[in-house]
Amino acid sequence: MAFLRWLGGFVILFWLIGLIFRIGGSLINLLLLVAALIFIVDVLFGRKKGV
Repeated sequence: MAFLRWLGGFVILFWLIGLIFRIGGSLINLLLLVAALIFIVDVLFGRKKGV
């Protein structure tokens, strides 16, 4: 599961770079936004305490 968190972090990083430098189309930015939201929700609510 740690690999998916790293992968999600890289997706968010490259998405932000793409937004800053206007690289990519609107559809890919929308899909990456959805992926970033899923990643953030997983990080916030996916961790189980005491496991």
